[in-house]
Amino acid sequence: MTADLPAVLRAGLLDPAARAALDWQPFRPGVEAHWLHRSPDGGPAAALLRYAPGSDVPRHAHTGRETILILEGRQSDDAGTYDTGTLVVNEPGTEHKVRSDTGCTALLIWERAPRLYEGT
Repeated sequence: MTADLPAVLRAGLLDPAARAALDWQPFRPGVEAHWLHRSPDGGPAAALLRYAPGSDVPRHAHTGRETILILEGRQSDDAGTYDTGTLVVNEPGTEHKVRSDTGCTALLIWERAPRLYEGT
């Protein structure tokens, strides 16, 4: 994808069957990513994340705003549990650990890449 073209996902963002056919790549154990946009320098990025039931992403700090839209399933973090259709905005300087007991798919948009605390 070149920087001068928009990233467009014309169909499938809201359709579970279409999302299943996307190119999913390992992200963390039990979590896969379909990258919509990814800056090579840790800048802005957007991805669909697909969590298997019982999976998590370790504690991490937000170096820029993170916006999450739960497309399917349920996701939890230190502040609560979020069902399908919930929009969560994490401001720079916040941190959390994310998990999904039931499995979920979420759209994430980052201003800057988060800083992961490995082993937490």
